[in-house]
Amino acid sequence: MTTANPEDTRRRTSGPLSWYVALRDALDRPLTSYYLLLGASGLLLVIGLIMVLSASSVYSYEQNDGNSYAVVERQLMWVSIGLPAAWVASRLPHRLIRGLTWPGYVISLVLLLLTAFVGVTINGNQNWLPLGPIVIQPSEIAKMALILWAAHVYAHKDRRLGSLHQVMMPVVPGMLLATGLVVFGHDLGTALVLFAILLGMLWVVGAPGRFFVLAISIVGVVAVFLAAASPERLARITNFADPFKDFHDTGWQPAHGLYALSTGGWFGQGIGASQQKWGDLPEAHTDFIFAVLGEELGLVGTLLVIGLFLTIAYAALRVARETADPFVRYASFGIVVWLLGQMIINVGMVLALLPVIGIPLPLVSYGGSSLVPTLVALGLLVGFARREPDAARALAQRRRDRSAGLSAGKVSGRSL
Repeated sequence: MTTANPEDTRRRTSGPLSWYVALRDALDRPLTSYYLLLGASGLLLVIGLIMVLSASSVYSYEQNDGNSYAVVERQLMWVSIGLPAAWVASRLPHRLIRGLTWPGYVISLVLLLLTAFVGVTINGNQNWLPLGPIVIQPSEIAKMALILWAAHVYAHKDRRLGSLHQVMMPVVPGMLLATGLVVFGHDLGTALVLFAILLGMLWVVGAPGRFFVLAISIVGVVAVFLAAASPERLARITNFADPFKDFHDTGWQPAHGLYALSTGGWFGQGIGASQQKWGDLPEAHTDFIFAVLGEELGLVGTLLVIGLFLTIAYAALRVARETADPFVRYASFGIVVWLLGQMIINVGMVLALLPVIGIPLPLVSYGGSSLVPTLVALGLLVGFARREPDAARALAQRRRDRSAGLSAGKVSGRSL
């Protein structure tokens, strides 16, 4: 048996690549995914609350009799619901989660069906459903329900996924049914997110490449048809590359989003100092909150937010790679596709790289219908990370060490 050379160890930790060695060693630790998920999610949630407070202050003052905090107070209410729900989700055993997937899928379909026929239309989309004193967006709940349902189905027949029939049935028809109900309510943006989730799930289970080419072609034709059916939506799509061409109509929102980003510079104007939120930028605290964030926190702030989303994606994919449980693998990948895809679409809208299709920025934009399911999904990821074999052992050892330390402290206290 050979022993490590102290000189080699010193060179490895103090040479020009010492930072790389330190980073690699840190990422190789058993609890890395767990802490990255907790840290990145917590930071995004805090940034989101700060930006909702700032971006909504003018709107709240005008709409709520001088109360500038009305919107952020409602957001805090949703946080107070979402955080305990996320904690519970992180502790649920996998068997119980999987047992809830079929009821969750059926309930989400029922909610989408009710929305399609008796839903409330806001901004041209019939995607809101009144439930007593609150109005929810069932399609946001359906995203998580569909991912967990598809992950459960694929995990159940993991050894049979070499057959195209097993890959297709019943996940593809089931998810297309939910997507069709969303399209029926004219919510093209959410329908595209659901389609992206479907493609992601099919890719991770090994669907053939020709299927993706066919699916993307069909969806592209359907999307163009749906866009052409709405003059407002068609104008948004045809003018998104140059919003200043129709500045006073369909280009107003994306143009002012670009104004906000351009005035932010490297470090921004400071929290609360946005000019565009004073009535020029519609949906400043929801779909276009990233523009206000860029104006107040600058390029550094926007890159921080994007980096935090990428951190969540890295940690979740690390969990999916390390786990031996196919359900965890498929569910983790599906949640990554959902959150990262929605972030890319939202940022692309604000940068005028994509049409404005009404997609919120997860954890940052205002809205309980989006925030609570997102927090629950992140709670599930944290639970998956805690149950990694090496992570579970590390946490158990830490609890034993803490108990031993407390016991030693009590003994020494009695001896004194």
